[in-house]
Amino acid sequence: TSAGEEGASLGTLKAVPRGGSGDVADDNFPFMFGSRINSMKDRLDLVDPSSLPVSTPRDYLLRQSTIRGLGCVDFNYPQHFGEEHWTPEEAKEALDEVNLVAGAVCLRYPSKFARGAMNHPEEDMRREAIEITKQAAEAARVLGCNEVVVWSAYDGYDYPFQVKYQEKWDQIVSAFQECCDAYPNIRWSLEFKPTDENTRFFTVPSTGAAMLLVKEIDRPNMGLTLDMGHMLMAGENPGQSIAMVGDKLFGIQLNDGYTRLAAEDGMMFGSIHPSMALEAMYQLRQIDFKGHLYFDTFPQRTDPVKEAEYNIRRVKEFWRAAGEILDGKEAERIAREHDAIGALELADDVLRRR
Repeated sequence: TSAGEEGASLGTLKAVPRGGSGDVADDNFPFMFGSRINSMKDRLDLVDPSSLPVSTPRDYLLRQSTIRGLGCVDFNYPQHFGEEHWTPEEAKEALDEVNLVAGAVCLRYPSKFARGAMNHPEEDMRREAIEITKQAAEAARVLGCNEVVVWSAYDGYDYPFQVKYQEKWDQIVSAFQECCDAYPNIRWSLEFKPTDENTRFFTVPSTGAAMLLVKEIDRPNMGLTLDMGHMLMAGENPGQSIAMVGDKLFGIQLNDGYTRLAAEDGMMFGSIHPSMALEAMYQLRQIDFKGHLYFDTFPQRTDPVKEAEYNIRRVKEFWRAAGEILDGKEAERIAREHDAIGALELADDVLRRR
């Protein structure tokens, strides 16, 4: 498909309700929803043949724009840009045409950084990674958002004695300080992950370590993005982690998982750990979270459009349930008395009424 043909197809899309569909369109929900754009590659057998192929970020955006209730798009940099795709300016124009906005730009370092991005053993490669990170901030500026989320698949190690831990830590601190100072109007955040197939041990493997990093970076525009699945993989209770991070929580990525060793399942929000999902919403209310809600899920066998719409509905249900808890006095009594049975019954009660 030519660029002109793609542009023409953008204009043929029907207007899609934002902030909720049908009877919840005017529910005053306080957050904008985004969802993983790469999930639009899944279940192409469900796509109208006239819309095929679906193979470029522009195509993914077109499909994602049909999700009822979606308001923003998080792009990967440099993965979704460059000569083979489009410029940030072209992406912004496409967003405008389908009535969406950019939520954040998320780093996805190329595989040439397999030995590390900010942690690469060679100084010139570390410098290149930092420059790519700054380019992501430029893309965010053009797209009209002020968030850059840094998740590196490669900053870590696999074996004892493989790296000098303090050296790797200091490299990340210095790199973020440089980025924060170069772009003070950008909200920079680190998305930690404990382990995956690319890096068995990440330099920043937990919420506690990530908060220590933020403290050492010591910049007002540096914070964290927490991923529900990553927190579960790290053996954390997401509600507690959200409470610990507080006003340094710049972003939240919602999903669920079975938490088998080193597995990031990317399941639908609240599908496996409903009480933890409920408490996560409760803690977001408690800390007065100001960002947008992003679904980092992997619907390989599921219609990704319907999956995102289900996630939107479920989050709103959990959000309202958390509001009921916050409005009452029972949660305060339970916490004061460390009442385990009361805590379980409280969650059971509000979820049963959804």
